[in-house]
Formats: sequence, structure tokens, C-alpha cells
Amino acid sequence: MIKSAAVVNYAPEKGSVEIREINKPEIGEDDVLLEVVNVGVCGSDLHQWTADHSWPVNYPVVLGHEFGGHIAATGNRVKNWKEGDRVVSETAAIINPDNPMSRAGLYNLDPNRKGFGYGVDGAMTKYVRVPARCLHHVPGELSFEQACLTEPCCVAYNAVVENSRIKPGDRVIVLGPGTIGILCAAVAKLCGADVAIVGLEADRRRLDIARQYGVEPITGDATEWAKRKDGLGADFIIDAAGVSITLKIALQLVRPNGHITKVGWGPQPLGFSLDPLVQKNVTLQGSFSHNWPVWEKVISLLASGKLDVKPIIGGVWPITEWHEAFEKMHKGEVVKSVLKPV
Repeated sequence: MIKSAAVVNYAPEKGSVEIREINKPEIGEDDVLLEVVNVGVCGSDLHQWTADHSWPVNYPVVLGHEFGGHIAATGNRVKNWKEGDRVVSETAAIINPDNPMSRAGLYNLDPNRKGFGYGVDGAMTKYVRVPARCLHHVPGELSFEQACLTEPCCVAYNAVVENSRIKPGDRVIVLGPGTIGILCAAVAKLCGADVAIVGLEADRRRLDIARQYGVEPITGDATEWAKRKDGLGADFIIDAAGVSITLKIALQLVRPNGHITKVGWGPQPLGFSLDPLVQKNVTLQGSFSHNWPVWEKVISLLASGKLDVKPIIGGVWPITEWHEAFEKMHKGEVVKSVLKPV
């Protein structure tokens, strides 16, 4: 049996992540065996490592849900895919195809959904089992270092385009300069919006990277920028921070009849009144994951260079050096770490 090194989250306690040797997975008739070339480190991987996540995890589980590679084998019923194809994979590893959400094409909202890296084994290893329905072709001009970040780009696209419907000339503030925040800001710029991104003093390095996308970085209070046009506030706030209190800030910065889209997870209780939401007649929108059409749009944007993820990639580490890659992201030294199986 072929064994490979894998980054495994093995228990709910803080720091319960280590390298383990695992068997090459067996695939079903509707699956492919994917040989991973690159896998991105997500903030959710860090949250499972630091044990401050708010979703159920099937321990032990191989981490990693941002990945791409080559098809190494196909199941008997798989059509239109062959060995050697360059692909990336969506994250919804398990869905109920008969659920009303799935039947509507919104399988990302299927309550039965289980994703790679928490519900089933993910891609921080050499081989991963993937349902063929999750696959998308990667054009030859797009490197896997960039293609493996299709997933966070899809999170941003879904939040900004599908759920916020930002238009040219809108004034947009993004809270939180992590991967998703910076990508939300970049996509909002592609939509023709005026964009600012807000972080803390400790986020200056990330804010400088965000500046490369043509957005205005702000450290601390963004009230002046929000009210600069007519004194009423920003049209849209994208809350991409990993804490709950930023929703209070969003309510302060948004204009009457404005829109707040929350994409960042924060398990803490709110601890403040939502009366401003009512008084300002504000729309509060959640945004979770993505689906097939979003992936196709994003891959086209990445392949054309209109959406460039190179500025956010802080380095590529072998799987065996996962700890350094995690630490650099956790400390804010890089926006995005990428791993490579060995």
C-alpha cells in the first residue's frame, strides 16, 4: 500500500495537528483520484489548528480544501475526464442531490453538505479522493500555485457579485485584510467600485499588499472615508473579519438603506443592539461558499489575469513544513501560504 505524508487534525484540542503517513485513498465509481500539486492554507485550517472554530469536524481528518492537480485515476462511471487532466476541485465533497437546495443548484447550502478538510479527508497530502462532479478544468496558462486559490476567490466572488451585487461607482468598505477580505476588495474593484479595506496596526503588511489591488488601506477608524462623499456612509460593507464585533462597526459605517454582507465567521456572541439595522433600513446578508457557475467565472478571471492572486501568495512550503506555513499566516507575516506534497 502506497503511503504519503499528510497534515492531519486529529483531535479537538488546541494544537492537535501533525504529519502522519496515510494510505493512498480508494475511489468509488463516480470519483477520481487526484494527485495534488498545490494546496492553499485557509484561515479555517488555522482555526482548526488553534481550536477556535465553530463547525463540526470529523476527527481525525486531513486538512486542506483549496487544491488543484492532475487526475491519476478515474472511477468506472466517470465520463468526460481522463488521467492527466489539470483540474481544481470544489469543496462540497458530500451533498444530498435530492435536497431542495441541491436541486436548485445551491448545493453549497445543502444542510447535509460536508466539505474537504473537516467533513472528509482534504488535500494536504499527495492523493485525495474527489467526486467527479466537483471538478473544473484548469487552463494550461494558469499555474497550480495560482489555481489552488480558485476556492477563496470563489468565496469572494459569491460575496461581492452574487450576494451583494456591487455596481460601478458604489463605495465599498471591506473589514479585515485576510485572504478573503483582500480578494473581496479586488473583486469589488473589478466591479468598478471605490474600495477601502480596514485593518489593525498589526495588519500593516497585509494592508500594503491590498494596496496593490488599487484599494485604499485604512488602519483603524474608517468613518472619514465612509462619509467622505455625502456624510451618510458607505453603500456596502463587506465584513470579512473573523470576529463578531466587526458587525457593530459595519452598522456604524453603512449608509441608510445600505447593505452589509457578512462572509467572515465569528463564534462570539454579539453583545450589542441591532437597532441601527432597523433604524437605517439596512440589508444584512450572509454569504457562504459557492457553486458551479461561480467557479467557471472565477477560473476565467484567473486565466485571463484580470484577477491576479500572485500578490497574496507569501510562499510555497513542502507539506512537511506545514507548521512554518501556518505560523506565518497566523502571525500575519504572509496573506496566503501554499503547500506542496512530497
